[in-house]
Amino acid sequence: MDKPSEHNFVELLEKHQNIVHKVCRLYTNNYDAHNDLFQEITIQLWKAFPKFRGDSKFTTWMYRVGLNTAITLYRKSKRSIKTQEFDAIQFKISAEEYDSTEEEQLKLMYQAVHQLNDIEKALVFLYLEDKDYREISETLGISEVNARVKMNRVKKKLKTILNP
Repeated sequence: MDKPSEHNFVELLEKHQNIVHKVCRLYTNNYDAHNDLFQEITIQLWKAFPKFRGDSKFTTWMYRVGLNTAITLYRKSKRSIKTQEFDAIQFKISAEEYDSTEEEQLKLMYQAVHQLNDIEKALVFLYLEDKDYREISETLGISEVNARVKMNRVKKKLKTILNP
């Protein structure tokens, strides 16, 4: 790979690294696992970058590589190592008028999403990222109709989990 391409990759990765962090947050539950997955996704993006033709947006391609990497690793190793949950670490900012309602709702949503299978997680993630069904179907490699049907099923499943 020549230097301009290497520079281009680093620039694009830095600009869109939050995508990778969001994928990591979805498929991991602690800091070390998050960092390991981030590193693995970055390696896979680097390896696949020479093949990126620009047929889709860079971010769509990045989502696809990131989600595929996470799903593959998730399926390979359902870790049995005891790890500290993200929820066990306090991120709250001490303030007298701090309202934790939104944080608690977000925590409940993440707990519900963690109960979904790997494909359903990816679907919810892309949906919450405001991706339209065309881009979701392109990223996940399924038809647009299938993406809509699966999303409706996942919404019902999440409602059941959140409101038993």
